[in-house]
Amino acid sequence: MRLEKKAVVLLSGGMDSTTTLALSIRDGFRTYALSFRYGQCHEFELSAARKIARQADVARHIIYDIDLRIFGGSALTTSEMKIPHNRTTAEMERGIPATYVPARNTIFLSLALAWAEVLEASDIFLGVNALDYSGYPDCRPEYIDAYQSLANLATKASIEGEGQITIHAPLIRLTKAQIIHTGLELGVDYKLTHSCYDPDHEGRACGTCDACKLRLKGFSECGVPDPASYQKGISF
Repeated sequence: MRLEKKAVVLLSGGMDSTTTLALSIRDGFRTYALSFRYGQCHEFELSAARKIARQADVARHIIYDIDLRIFGGSALTTSEMKIPHNRTTAEMERGIPATYVPARNTIFLSLALAWAEVLEASDIFLGVNALDYSGYPDCRPEYIDAYQSLANLATKASIEGEGQITIHAPLIRLTKAQIIHTGLELGVDYKLTHSCYDPDHEGRACGTCDACKLRLKGFSECGVPDPASYQKGISF
């Protein structure tokens, strides 16, 4: 019998995953944060994830090493592909960008599922979003529904009738402004978060990649300043 509500939360160190972590805590879960060093071109987001997990006082924070550079196929894992800059909202809504990492959420969710089984946790949280996003196929509601069905076919507890896995994606139908508003109400310190795909050597955001533009759009629509540090002394 499971008396304590435990949840594995995928924590990238970005704005969405940090808000999702805050929501899981609000909902009464004892949280176990899982981040990945997957061969991304910088580690500023992992540094952010460590600070966020520490501030949130999670039960445990694991940074898991898995090197997706061996496959390539993404501007986030290889310098051979260029990170897009200065794309319009309309351009972001067309096609899948070079920053898509093949099967990343499927890989991450599978490892989160393995940890959840060991913890005897029935809940996994991730911060995917299908409104203000860059068109990634593994951020859509139908993907989350399908993965949840898969999880309940693949785990010992679900097969033996001890519990069903629930994949929580509480931000999936929210705009960036709504996400920020929700996080501020929960006391999220967005200064700790890192979103930029192409920061400088000091970790300052570029302001022009898709992640920065969506983040800035959200803060602007929310009517509050973005506390992130941007390159070249630019103030947004």
